[in-house]
Order: sequence, then C-alpha cells, then structure tokens
Amino acid sequence: MNPDFAHLTQYAKSFASLTPEDEILLKEMADRMLPHLQAVTDDFYGQLTAIPETQVFLEGRVEILKQTHVGWVKSLFTADLDEQFTEQQYKVGLVHVKVELPTEFMSGGMTLINSRLIQLVFELYGDEPEYTEKALKAINAVTGFSLLIMQQSYQEASLLEELERFLKITGMSRVLFDNLAAAYKTD
Repeated sequence: MNPDFAHLTQYAKSFASLTPEDEILLKEMADRMLPHLQAVTDDFYGQLTAIPETQVFLEGRVEILKQTHVGWVKSLFTADLDEQFTEQQYKVGLVHVKVELPTEFMSGGMTLINSRLIQLVFELYGDEPEYTEKALKAINAVTGFSLLIMQQSYQEASLLEELERFLKITGMSRVLFDNLAAAYKTD
C-alpha cells in the first residue's frame, strides 16, 4: 500500500467539512481545551471498560492506551492537519487492523469522544453561543476527518489481508493475480 496522503487529506477534509477556518479555530481553542483533555481520555476509557466486548482489547493496557489517546486528542487542537497528520492517522488504522479491533469500535469510540468534547465546549464556551456553535462544528469536523482516515487505512489493510489469505489458500502468485486483475479491469 502506497497511499497518496495529499489526496487522502483533501478527500477526508471534504467529507468531514473541515475548513481552514475550523483548523484556525481549533488551534485558537487549544489553550483552554488542553488542560481538560486528560479528563476526556479518562472518561472515555471509563466508558470503554464498562463495555464487555472491549475487555479483550483493554486488559492490562489501559494506562498505556490512555497516554496514546490523550496525545491524539491534543493533536486535534495543536497539529497541522496536513499530509503528515494524515499519515499518522493512517498508521493508527493499520494498528487497529493488526490488533483485530472491530471496525465499529472506531466509530463507536468517536461517538463517545465527541459526546465528552461537546460537553466540554459547553462548559468552557457556553456563554458565547456563536463561538460555541463554531467550536462544535470544528470539533465534529476534525474528529470526522481523523476517523475517515483511520477507516480508510483499516479498509485497505483488511482487504490486503484477505487477498493474502486468498493467495495462500489458492497457491496463486501475486503476479498472476495482478495480471488477471489487470486483464479484467473495466475502465
């Protein structure tokens, strides 16, 4: 897999409606948001540990996962949302495939995170309705952007794993498969 991260960045931003104005606003919000993001992470993992199906993925790993998670949440407010960020999110999706994390955990997890971030925005900016509205839109866009990238890599890596299993079962070489696929392309 050799993804075009510039294209994927623009593609995901389009679907998430992540605008340059949102990116500026997120960085503007960082000073007020960052001190609360450890609590967002703690709440998130508190909710995850209450879901029986997540136990196999969390057991003995919660504290290290929290460290990674809080770094990611902070990056939503501090990182340049460019090709490098996209590549990092892409790698997260690959890790999720490697540990066989069910795909619904990503979207379900993002829902839990957004719920807590929404609450935090109202706590911090609730007395500024116009700013709150813009902040919520920006947070929804950046979390959607991140999720789209992770899901894209998850999907591509899953398909590649399935192809490798198919090739192993059939004894077909990758070259033969690629030649057959090229012969039957319907452009």
